[in-house]
Amino acid sequence: MIVLADKMGSATSRLELGNLVQTIDLIDSPRAGDVIVVRALSESVTYGNIELPSGRLAKINRGDVIIGVLGKRRALKGFVGDVPPSVSPGDRLHLLNMGGVIGRCVGHHSSLSDAIEVEVIGGVADSIGTLINIDRNALNLAMTLNASAPIIIVAGTCMNSGKTVAATEIIKQANQSGLRVAGGKVSGIACLRDTLNMQDHGAIATASFLDCGLPSTVDHPNLSAVAKGIVNHLNTFDPHLIILELGDGIVGGYSVDSVLNDAEIRKAISCFVFCASDYVGVVGGIAILKSMNLKIDVIAGSVTDSQMGEDFVEHHYGIRAGNARRDGRRLFELTNVISESHDRIAAQPAVAAALGVL
Repeated sequence: MIVLADKMGSATSRLELGNLVQTIDLIDSPRAGDVIVVRALSESVTYGNIELPSGRLAKINRGDVIIGVLGKRRALKGFVGDVPPSVSPGDRLHLLNMGGVIGRCVGHHSSLSDAIEVEVIGGVADSIGTLINIDRNALNLAMTLNASAPIIIVAGTCMNSGKTVAATEIIKQANQSGLRVAGGKVSGIACLRDTLNMQDHGAIATASFLDCGLPSTVDHPNLSAVAKGIVNHLNTFDPHLIILELGDGIVGGYSVDSVLNDAEIRKAISCFVFCASDYVGVVGGIAILKSMNLKIDVIAGSVTDSQMGEDFVEHHYGIRAGNARRDGRRLFELTNVISESHDRIAAQPAVAAALGVL
């Protein structure tokens, strides 16, 4: 059957599908990333938009025909859902995020209204009738890191702890200092918003787990291979510096621990920026990362939104603290990565002179 869709989720963006698609009926063994067409059966006041492949947000109206992808979500402050064991036309599922990830919702944060319910129309197929998955044309995963520019890791306690604000401000300040900086999002659920935000702040190149064919990183067995694939890809753009944001928290369902436990990745980290919402989050982060033999270099996030928080962290825990909103320049300087970029910068005398490293 040929179906004309009204809207398409950004989780499909790498496939460059048109709105007119061919569908098949039965999906016996659905996988995360399988592309499906659904019809919206409801609307939502608190979670009623879909991000299009262009990055624009569009309102979802009851009756809209939408192209999305099957996937899982484990959001502490959002929806929780899974890929169903089978998918057939007429089945009722839910929109799990604004990127167009669809699954069976089993719960949500109390601040949100119910997830938008959708009715399955069919799976999206290619010209020979094979179900399409977003892992087509994906970036290669990698078991080994190639030679890399210095890497700043930005991680945190959970979603909404200030990671993206910190990562994008560091990108902005690095860019304004004359550095070529690339940005990556290693974990989370598929959406273009964060990587587009990195580009808006000056990143010369961006990539995420979505580019590796994943609608989310929930339950991924080896996310370190995804992280290495992203880093290797970003290094092809010859950056002076790479910022990697780890979505969600260092504890949770998004496999962040598999990245942090990888010896090769740990060795490649030039600076570890940790974002927390409060002092207890700082204490917990220090303890958990210490158990993994990782040291926090800089504390950021909403715990530093007041000067009191910044001073308290530095005085009581002996870790440098900087706030992205109040003084992004200082936060960038605290990462102390300019000297580590010396070899790449030195090849460009004008940039090196501007930064004072020659």
